[in-house]
Amino acid sequence: MSPNPTRPLETTGDNEERIKRFLATASHDLQSPLRHIAMYAELLLDDLGETLDGEQLQSLRTIMEKAQAAQRLTKALMSLAGGAPQVTPEEVNLQALAEHVWPELVDETGAHDATLACRGLPSIRTDPALFGLVLRQLISNALTYRGSSPPHVAIAAEQQGENWLIRISDNGTGIDPAYRERIFEPFWKLPKAGTAPGAGLGLTTAQELLKALGGDISLERSDESGSRFTIRLPIA
Repeated sequence: MSPNPTRPLETTGDNEERIKRFLATASHDLQSPLRHIAMYAELLLDDLGETLDGEQLQSLRTIMEKAQAAQRLTKALMSLAGGAPQVTPEEVNLQALAEHVWPELVDETGAHDATLACRGLPSIRTDPALFGLVLRQLISNALTYRGSSPPHVAIAAEQQGENWLIRISDNGTGIDPAYRERIFEPFWKLPKAGTAPGAGLGLTTAQELLKALGGDISLERSDESGSRFTIRLPIA
């Protein structure tokens, strides 16, 4: 018997189509449950609002707001996957955004010993839902791929010509030089013991979202002291 034919290697175009199908399908399927979560939270607020204490009311409002934010994000991802991203730029306080997502990501990753340095960040004009997803992904990675010391994440921004350069640095394990060209590939993950579960789409999605925003992302440095990613976004 002849040996099984070798499976053809996937091209970059094949991977791009796979990630677009993945984003479109996942985003579409999430729309209905998110809509119902937001709707029932709103109904509970209307029906029980007068009987709840302050903490309970705030919890319900948070559920409704998070569901509505997720709805906006999944719609944006569907439009991105369809090749016609709907970008809605507005003034975004980068400082407030970083401080808002930080405690959520600390809880999600269990990195309760982590610290954040991000004082004096500017306001930038961009799509808050899309850029928020990018920022969440980079901070989440920094907290997940930690070293032996408590995680420390620093965010800084500077204007350079017609662009904002936003740098996210960490003190994690760093990325082996052999893998640095692959970190933005769809479905590829660092081959490390104890790697967090996931589809390997985080940095790929972040890169695609930034392209839709007119920017890009690069790994500026990575060694035993940690990594630094640089986001470039147009000012106007």
